[in-house]
Amino acid sequence: MKSDPRSSAEKWLDSFEPTQSPMKDGSHLRAIGDALTAVENAGDALERAVAEAHDAGDSWEAISVVLGTSRQAAHRKFAHRVAAAHVRRTRNPAQPE
Repeated sequence: MKSDPRSSAEKWLDSFEPTQSPMKDGSHLRAIGDALTAVENAGDALERAVAEAHDAGDSWEAISVVLGTSRQAAHRKFAHRVAAAHVRRTRNPAQPE
């Protein structure tokens, strides 16, 4: 099983002894971790939104305009998510993503 880098960082920060380091505390490093989590969550939300838009009938051309990229680039970046969402719905249509 792959270890979660966030939990490893949390453990390290929790064990950190600030009196033995020039760093004042771990709050700035925690903020980096929180921001990274937000970026990852936003990426997941974007992939879901693109998959749902395409599934609803929006073309790659229309999706690419919103993304500010070419149709080909949008397809290359998100087609895997659209296909995976379709497979999940086909296997178990009653279960949400």
